[in-house]
Amino acid sequence: MTDTGSISDGFHTFDELYEFRRLYHAYAVRAWLAAGYPVVRSWKHHDGEPCFGGGWFIVTAQLPTGQVSNHYRADSWSLFGDVPEVGRAPVWDGHSTADVTRRLRALL
Repeated sequence: MTDTGSISDGFHTFDELYEFRRLYHAYAVRAWLAAGYPVVRSWKHHDGEPCFGGGWFIVTAQLPTGQVSNHYRADSWSLFGDVPEVGRAPVWDGHSTADVTRRLRALL
């Protein structure tokens, strides 16, 4: 069994890249909140089910270009401490990774 977190592109491992994503996202949500965009975090998806069966949470933002979200393990909860907690995440609009990429690029 391969430890996928240690797989590298020659410059960064998957673990390093996910850490970068988590930190950039934590910074971005603070800027989005300051700009007045709705951002929330929740232990449950919109249907009331715990994210991935438990131990994970979701951070969802409603940007002018559309909804974006990411999931994180419980140990990252405090990193998003400025984000309001809700009982259930907003209804998922069906966005894919490609949709999020387009929405973020359009927001730039």
